[in-house]
Amino acid sequence: MTSTELKDLEGRLWQSADMLRAGAHLAANKYSQPILGLIFLRYADVLFKQHKEEIDAAYNEYKGTRMERSYKDIAIEKCGFFLPECAYFDYLNDAPDDAQKALLVKAAMEAIEQENPRMDGVLPKEVYGQLVPEEEPELLSRIVRVFKDIPENISIDIFGQIYEYFLGNFALAEGQGGGAFYTPASVVQYMVEVLQPATGDKKFLDPACGSGGMFVQAARYMHRHNATNEQMMNFRCYGVEKEPDTVKLAKMNLLLNNVRGEITEANSFYSDPYNAVGQFDYVMANPPFNVDEVVVEKVTDDARFNTYGVPRNKTKSAKKASDKKETVPNANYLWIGYFATALNEQGKAALVMANSASDAGGSELEIRKKMIEDGIISQMVTLPSNMFSTVTLPATLWFFNKKRPKKDEILFIDARNIFTQVDRAHRKFSEEQVKSLGIISRLYEGDSDAFWALVDEYKAEGKQSEADWLLERWPDGKYQDIVGLCKVAKLEGEDGIIDNDYSLNAGRYVGVVIEDDGMTEEEFRTEMLSLNSEFAKLSAEAKDLESEIDKNLKELLG
Repeated sequence: MTSTELKDLEGRLWQSADMLRAGAHLAANKYSQPILGLIFLRYADVLFKQHKEEIDAAYNEYKGTRMERSYKDIAIEKCGFFLPECAYFDYLNDAPDDAQKALLVKAAMEAIEQENPRMDGVLPKEVYGQLVPEEEPELLSRIVRVFKDIPENISIDIFGQIYEYFLGNFALAEGQGGGAFYTPASVVQYMVEVLQPATGDKKFLDPACGSGGMFVQAARYMHRHNATNEQMMNFRCYGVEKEPDTVKLAKMNLLLNNVRGEITEANSFYSDPYNAVGQFDYVMANPPFNVDEVVVEKVTDDARFNTYGVPRNKTKSAKKASDKKETVPNANYLWIGYFATALNEQGKAALVMANSASDAGGSELEIRKKMIEDGIISQMVTLPSNMFSTVTLPATLWFFNKKRPKKDEILFIDARNIFTQVDRAHRKFSEEQVKSLGIISRLYEGDSDAFWALVDEYKAEGKQSEADWLLERWPDGKYQDIVGLCKVAKLEGEDGIIDNDYSLNAGRYVGVVIEDDGMTEEEFRTEMLSLNSEFAKLSAEAKDLESEIDKNLKELLG
């Protein structure tokens, strides 16, 4: 399936959400549950059909002999799960277009969970009764028919992309509520491009995992770099998410993308289900910003948080007179410390954080100083504004690397002017922008081969402007600072990080490009005088018009 065909299919499928908005008795933030459940049901049906001939042959080969095995066991071996007949998509699609269909869908979801324990509690079940309103009982049938249009010969990988497409659209449609479970795919792709997760016996943590997008994009990166299925079996993901409905979204996302892992429902501040300290090869997350209700006494003795320090108020007065328990002023640095301490000696991390954390003062400054002097922070990237459905101001990406050799410097990238406009209110990185920003990290690490390979790739694909963008900045294929884009800052020395009060704001180091307008000093003076004269003339005209309007209003109104 080509990208154009996939885009067309996604557009047709999204019409199902429009049907829900028009007819279902559902709150705006509940549309995603039934739709994503039906995507999973269609995925299971297609995957099972694609393996059914193989399953039948294996079952019939030993049927009636001492080596006979159950059909269910063979199905789980061949395609990862067993699909009971009551969950076949054709069975549901062909059922009468009435309120009973909701009961059939619910029964299908229950049967899948019963036959496949790893899916227990994952699938939505009760919500489908709200998709058969009395005034339009055939609504659910219409939506089911939309998903029947997904071809049965489709690549299973495409289902993961369709699921991610719906997650992104629901995040945009639901605004603040939806965006809480979803990090834009292009931002995650860039994070992964810098992190470069490798295959092998690796452990991957996201303690605020939302719908699991970090895990999915990391797995896709490995697949793009020729990871085998056997290698992927050793890549284990561990997620923590406190919202029960979002836990279900994440578990379905992992299943649809064939990613091995666990998602635990818990509050990461107060629960440590994976004994995280020093355990993980990779940590990626987009945690909630500026949380201020975390109780200090519950985190003070936790090594995840106190290794670099727990944020504290200058005074120990309670936030509310009625609440005598001290809370942290801001939990941003709890998250930052958690990600750093979860890494093993070879570990790397990437996280999204509020811009304000880069310059935060008080106890946060003391924590930041310890981390900078420890040498764990490898890179800071300021993102463009409007990349997230829940945050309009620019956010910052923090990158950690426990094994990096250059611990006395940090790479700063200001990417605020690099984006693709999606609509009036939202932006993203294009595929080329992800690669071009990512190659800055490769150059900094001394990987010139990766740089020239990308230049050759752009040329081969007819993307000469992208190749030129790289060659204009790094013509020799070696890293150099670019004013307004990137800068390697040392800890010590004039204008170094210490000299800048341990700020991690990229703008302090990268600088601003001052465009040359080509004018001489005299030409500039003449131009400014001309503009000033024109401004004075327009101001006089405006004053005359103001007087005329005032006069006319007085005559009109007496």
